[in-house]
Amino acid sequence: MNRAAELAPEFALDPTAIAAAVEASLGSDRGAVELLEESVGLPPADFVEQLAVALRYRVADSAELNRAVPLFERLAFTECQSRNCIVLRLASGEDCLVLADPLDRDLAEWADLRFAGLERRIAHHADLGAYLGRFEDNVRALEALGTSDPQRTDGADDDGEVLSLARISEDASVVVKLVNSTIYDALKAQASDIHLEMAPSGLQIKYRVDGVLNAAGSVSGVEQAEQVISRIKIMAELDIAERRVPQDGRFKVRLKGRSIDFRVSVMPSIHGEDAVLRVLDKQDLAQAQRGVLIDTLGFDGDTRAVLGRLAGEPYGMVLVTGPTGSGKTTTVYAMLSEINNGHDKIITIEDPVEYQLPGVLQIPVNEKKGLTFARGLRSILRHDPDKIMVGEIRDAETAQIAIQSALTGHLVFTTIHANSVFDVIGRFAQMGVDAYSFVAALNGILAQRLVRLVCRDCMRPASPDAEALRESGIDPDSAIDFEFVEGEGCGRCRGSGYRGRSAIAEILQLDDELRQLIIDRAPIGQIKASARRKGTRLLRESAVDLVRAGRSTLAEINRVTFVSK
Repeated sequence: MNRAAELAPEFALDPTAIAAAVEASLGSDRGAVELLEESVGLPPADFVEQLAVALRYRVADSAELNRAVPLFERLAFTECQSRNCIVLRLASGEDCLVLADPLDRDLAEWADLRFAGLERRIAHHADLGAYLGRFEDNVRALEALGTSDPQRTDGADDDGEVLSLARISEDASVVVKLVNSTIYDALKAQASDIHLEMAPSGLQIKYRVDGVLNAAGSVSGVEQAEQVISRIKIMAELDIAERRVPQDGRFKVRLKGRSIDFRVSVMPSIHGEDAVLRVLDKQDLAQAQRGVLIDTLGFDGDTRAVLGRLAGEPYGMVLVTGPTGSGKTTTVYAMLSEINNGHDKIITIEDPVEYQLPGVLQIPVNEKKGLTFARGLRSILRHDPDKIMVGEIRDAETAQIAIQSALTGHLVFTTIHANSVFDVIGRFAQMGVDAYSFVAALNGILAQRLVRLVCRDCMRPASPDAEALRESGIDPDSAIDFEFVEGEGCGRCRGSGYRGRSAIAEILQLDDELRQLIIDRAPIGQIKASARRKGTRLLRESAVDLVRAGRSTLAEINRVTFVSK
């Protein structure tokens, strides 16, 4: 599917191209291999094969790397990372030095001195990086071969602990090393959550990346597994002696100068205790928010236009719904960014404050001190706001105050947990909210999901059979215009076949007919039929469009959305 591969010559790496890349790298901070790959435009696998032929090396592809055993006793993990190479024992029993940049002259001279006589092979830098990443939470931690160690800065409690690649080997505690390397690896993988799950034989470590849990490692032995959970409790200032009830806490770390928050949930289980760490990288979010506008979220053109109109209304309430991790907060902030022109007083109350917007008063919920959503919202109304953002409606009191705020001339943005725009109506009815006040305040409801996209570097055509199409709600005869694809798995997508996500949505805009149906407590099926006649598209239809365009897969949209009935 890579167009560059179709247009590339049979052999693009001649000595002239290689020499030019080496020459260009001398005055650049980029490596010769990186510049060469960029110039020829070949897919990663084809590029490495041609480079190996040109330099008379053998290739160590992703499959061969996964079958090999790293020899960190010959080359320490930290040096593997810094030099982007590794010594491996292959499945055949041979030892070899695998390089990501064989054109690096300094690296070649070092290898001549350190590993004279050892066979050298080439791997793509993404494949080698993914392979090394597998060992950051196990080998480096358990054998002290270099990783990251949170250590509290002197007198800087608010900044949290510091992750430093240089300090881990100085710490004698295997458990501390394991916890710190797990955190470091999760951040490198851009995980949103870290799951530590107790099992009869020890601890299973999983990362949630792009909304999906992936196994990342394990800890053998119940005693050491319990020590890992205790370490997490200490970092989050929880009671390490209490193992019978759930506990919640927080801690911070600093990595490369940026502060990262972690929300911790510890839950008792039949095998001990499980822990989940939610990653909140505020600096990344703060940097990203400059580009968080409606046009950058991945919605289709019609959805972007509707969201722009809803954000520009003078008053009323806009509801965004979806499960945890579906991007609700990001969408609300994109809408706020669209209208943040300095002429209106914008106030938010959140738990926690995830983005930082200039010129916006942002209030964090603090339930331990009595500052709840409801109490904070009452105070906000006395602070002369024009636009209000309520992080989440969790109870009837907050819902009532938000609705009254919208009815008294404020534009209110908020989120609520529900599966679809139509389920939101039932949620408010369940809270005892007056239906007339609800529809009078409501401008529109957006339900959204995040769908993983096929990795562009390992994409290949796919041919689902007729049964799979029917099970996905697609008529095989109408699928001739679909560009079915799948990801083979590569270093850049960590073998998953997916890289990045796109938002899909369904929007319910209220008019007089829909308002009257809601007031009359009409069946949801009748409300849905009316909305469909007026152009509301379901989440499933937006998801199918991604498959049709060759951006996602049937398996992924079936995971995220229900098949339309």
